[in-house]
Amino acid sequence: MEETLLRFRATANGFLSRYEPLVLLVAPLFALLVARAVHSLLLHVHRQGLKPVLVGFFMSSVKLIPGVNKYIEAEKMKVVEKLQSGTKSKRDSWRSELPSVGLGRGVVEKLEDSKRNDVVWQGKCSGTVYIGGNESEGHFSLVNEAYSMFSHTNPLHQDVFQSVARFEGEVVAMTAALFGSKDKSSGGQICGNMTSGGTESILLAVKTSRDYMRMKKGITRPEMIIAESAHSAYDKAAQYFNIIVRRVPVDEEYKADVRKTKRCINKNTIMIVGSAPGFPHGVIDPIEALGALASSYDICFHVDLCLGGFVLPFARKLGYPIPPFDFSVKGVTSISADVHKYGLGPKGTSVVLYRNHEIRKNQFVAVTEWTGGLYVSPTIAGSRPGGLIAGAWAAMMSLGEEGYLDNTKQIMEVSKRIQKGIQDIPELHIIGKPDMTVIAFGSNVVDIFEVNDIMSSKGWHLNALQKPNSIHICVTLQHVPAADNFLQDLKESVDTVKANPGPISGGLAPIYGAAGKMPDRGLVQDLLVEFMDGSC
Repeated sequence: MEETLLRFRATANGFLSRYEPLVLLVAPLFALLVARAVHSLLLHVHRQGLKPVLVGFFMSSVKLIPGVNKYIEAEKMKVVEKLQSGTKSKRDSWRSELPSVGLGRGVVEKLEDSKRNDVVWQGKCSGTVYIGGNESEGHFSLVNEAYSMFSHTNPLHQDVFQSVARFEGEVVAMTAALFGSKDKSSGGQICGNMTSGGTESILLAVKTSRDYMRMKKGITRPEMIIAESAHSAYDKAAQYFNIIVRRVPVDEEYKADVRKTKRCINKNTIMIVGSAPGFPHGVIDPIEALGALASSYDICFHVDLCLGGFVLPFARKLGYPIPPFDFSVKGVTSISADVHKYGLGPKGTSVVLYRNHEIRKNQFVAVTEWTGGLYVSPTIAGSRPGGLIAGAWAAMMSLGEEGYLDNTKQIMEVSKRIQKGIQDIPELHIIGKPDMTVIAFGSNVVDIFEVNDIMSSKGWHLNALQKPNSIHICVTLQHVPAADNFLQDLKESVDTVKANPGPISGGLAPIYGAAGKMPDRGLVQDLLVEFMDGSC
């Protein structure tokens, strides 16, 4: 053995003696740099996918050609200005400093004048306003009154505003009861907090899952798996919390594909997600199958009930064929549900729930070394508006189970009527099989985005979708008296586009169409960022 080592040593020294010492010193360092570069490239491909990386590299190379980058930037700004559609000129008249003398009560007149300039939204918007009737009476008035009574409160100061702390606890408990907290299968520990909306609820669920899985499994390079139809809040969470997103295509019914999701699970997977229903097409993902998958791999599973939370439990009681979606499903670790949608609470109210306290503790932030004292906070915001919590509590208590059942009956019936009306328009087809109150539709005959532009000119505000190109309406109580008008306007819009195809003046169809076909998604992202930067 010793002779073999000596021979190997002599051979190696003889081979290396042909090279300069400096080369022998630099070569390992160079190899290390190359290995690091290759590793970074592979990691980038792993995160973004091969095609986006190749397209991005190609576009970056093209921009090096003299004049090309300048041309692209100029064209990009044209698109941004088109998207802003005159809002920039309106901003020029906005106040940029305090009035020298305060307006006192006169400011109320200013508010009323500004409000009168808002567009007509009653019965014309997809989602947006979920409470029915007039904003100055009925449930609107009740919620506003509740908010006004507690507008000065802040649950950060629980010792002072004990009523608001109780309201939050009761809103969370009542919401949890809708999702199986009273069933033995839930484990009897369902807990949670109120948040500012569905996005914050999802952000907290993702952050909590990340920290919980780090504690439980030691995962330090977290990944989560989402369907293409999952809400963009998951992408926001991934950017905020440094999590890799593995995005899987939906199946032929536009549901999360369980088989493809399973393929993506690896040692770094912290969570998978399901929607009930998904925002784009109103389709409920296979929650039971996803729950079984999460349970078998011992990872977290979040169910997005932001849209369906205050509809599905009541639709099921009304006899609609609603598949399991809540904590009764094994494997579900967290749920988000918006009170400010079909819960008919004030804007800025949502709930995030967890199966047990062990999981939820990872949501909190505790600070022990601050000179301002010991600090602990349950959600992203420190100070929170107690008026919104009171408004949510008032909304739920005033409606009760009977009120929610009646509301659900109305919106489910009008949703089915609108769906049938769309199906009766030969040029249109429904995307997927809507389970609830979101109806997406497209066309193989006319440009659906041109149809959307015509509908916009008639005062409608619908949502443009992609993959495939389509639009949807999220039906609320506002649409109960407006369904026939919607269908009539939609039929007329389709007929107009069919008779006179092509973009209308001021329409956004060309931009939406081009964005959907653009291979460089980085450029599309730049357009969105530029648009937002000039809009707020």
